[in-house]
Amino acid sequence: MRARAARTGRLVAPAVLLVIATAVQVTPANAAPAAPAGRHDVVTWGASADRVGDAVADRSYRLIVRTSVAGDNPRIRLSNAFGDRPLTFDSAYAGLRKVGAELVPGTNRPLAFGGSRSVTIPAGATAYSDPLPGGLAAAADLVVSVHTRTGGGPATGHGMAMQTSYAATGDHTGEDGAAGWTERTGSWFYLDAVTVRTSAAVGAVVALGDSITDGWQSSGDLNRRWPDYLARRLAATDAPVKGVANEGISGNKVLADGAGQSALNRLDRDVLSHPGVRTVFLFEGVNDIKAHTGVTGADMVAGYREIIGRAHRAGKCVVGATVAPFKGWSEWDTAAESVRQEVNQFIRSSGEFDAVADFDRILRSPYDHERIMPVFDGGDRLHPNDKGMQAMADSVDLDSLRCDRTPTVDVL
Repeated sequence: MRARAARTGRLVAPAVLLVIATAVQVTPANAAPAAPAGRHDVVTWGASADRVGDAVADRSYRLIVRTSVAGDNPRIRLSNAFGDRPLTFDSAYAGLRKVGAELVPGTNRPLAFGGSRSVTIPAGATAYSDPLPGGLAAAADLVVSVHTRTGGGPATGHGMAMQTSYAATGDHTGEDGAAGWTERTGSWFYLDAVTVRTSAAVGAVVALGDSITDGWQSSGDLNRRWPDYLARRLAATDAPVKGVANEGISGNKVLADGAGQSALNRLDRDVLSHPGVRTVFLFEGVNDIKAHTGVTGADMVAGYREIIGRAHRAGKCVVGATVAPFKGWSEWDTAAESVRQEVNQFIRSSGEFDAVADFDRILRSPYDHERIMPVFDGGDRLHPNDKGMQAMADSVDLDSLRCDRTPTVDVL
C-alpha cells in the first residue's frame, strides 16, 4: 500500500478540494472526494477537539502526530469547532520529522484549501485540506505546521497531547529547520485529523474515551497510550482494520459536558465524521461514576445505549470496554463501586455491544478486584502506566474490530 513517495520520505504538491463541515457532523454533501474504484479515505490520526485558551494572531504551530495506517493523498482537517468568530490560516505545510522541530529536508510541502494557500474557517466549523499526491507511511512522525493570521476568541485544539509540539511568533511554517521554533507546547492546536487514501478493504477504529485513552501516566513523546499499542498490533497483522484514531479527553464523561463535551455530544464530530471508520471502541464512564453527581447505573446504561444506537445507524460496530478499578483514588467509595459493578455487568452480559473488551479483568488486582494491579498502576490508583496500557491493547480481540454493518436508511 505504500507509494514510492512514502519510501523516499517525500510529500509533494497538492491537488484541489475544499471541505468545510459543521462542528457537529460531516454530511455526505461535504465529505471527501470520490475515490477510484476499490479505494477510499481512512483516518490515520485523530485527536478530540476542545477549547485550549484564546486564539493568538500571527502565531505559528508545528504539530507532531504519529500515523497509524499507510496510504497516499494525505489530507489534514483543521478545526475551529470552539471558536466564536471566523479564523484565518494563511499558511499550512506538512512534512516528516527528523528530530525535535526539525524536518527531513525536502519533505515539507505547502497545503492548499480549494486551490488556495489560505483558508478562513467559520466559527464552529472544520476544513479539510486538498490531498497531497504521494504516500505517507504507517508509524510516521508527520509534522503539520500552520500559521494563524487572525486572533481573538477561543482557540480549538487538544490540551493533553502527551507529545511535544512547537510554537513561534510569525510565520515559520515553510522552514525545514528548528531555529525559529523557540517555544514548546504539550497541546495540539487546530489540527484534529489526518486521513489517507488506501484500499477499500482497509478500515479504522476510533477509541472514544477519557484520560486513560488520552494517555495520562504513559510516557510522553513515546506513543505509549493504549491505542498506540493497539495500532502497532494491527500493523503487524493482516487485519483489515489498520487505522486508529484516539478520541480520548482527560476528565471526559459519557453523560455531561465538563472536560470537553460529553461523549454523547461529541460523538458525531469526533467519531462518526471520520472516513473509513468501521468500529467505535467505547471505554468511558469512570468520570461519571466517581463524580458523585447522582448518576446511576441505569443512567449510564441509557447513555451507552444511545451511543450504540447512533453508531449502528451509521453502520459502525461498537466494542464496549468495562470500567477499570479505581479504589485508592480520592473519589472512590462503596457507592461508586456499586455503580461500576452494575455498569460492568451490563457491558459484559447485555449482548447490546458487538463485542466486549474486559479491561477491568485485565487491570484489577487478583487480591482485591476493586484495585488496579500494582504492576500496572501509574501511581494514582486510577491511570495505568506503560505496562498497563500495553496489557490493555494486547487483550483486545482484533477480530472484534471488523464490522460488516451498513448504515440504516430512515424511511419517512
